[in-house]
Amino acid sequence: MSRVDHAANASGTNLDSSTTGKTTIADGVVSKVAGIAARAVPGVYALGGGGARAMGALRDAFNATDLSQGIKVEVGETQAAIDLTLVVEYPAPIQEVCDNVRASVSGAINTLVGLEVVEVNIAVNDVHLPGEESTPEESRVS
Repeated sequence: MSRVDHAANASGTNLDSSTTGKTTIADGVVSKVAGIAARAVPGVYALGGGGARAMGALRDAFNATDLSQGIKVEVGETQAAIDLTLVVEYPAPIQEVCDNVRASVSGAINTLVGLEVVEVNIAVNDVHLPGEESTPEESRVS
């Protein structure tokens, strides 16, 4: 069963307008808006699982950042459902960060894209400790 109203077509969303014609917004646009909104929340370290973050680091090295990394959207004619995976910065309160991400993502999609957000599901798959990536591992041998 679908979480949102039926999609108009496979490539995006149709929004009604007061003038003749239609506006189609691609799913990727909704994903990017959600990614930008989620990253703006204090306490969010990164989006995506470990493998996605590793690929993201490679893309970042070539200035090809994927703003929709860690985000899956289901878009209908007037509604959207969002699933995202994130890493929370320690010691930020995880539930508070998630509540703030939900509000930010929902507000951004509603305001910028014009879709009603029916749900924002968040999977926290890691906690980032300060200095975690900047501390080189010591070699056990010389």
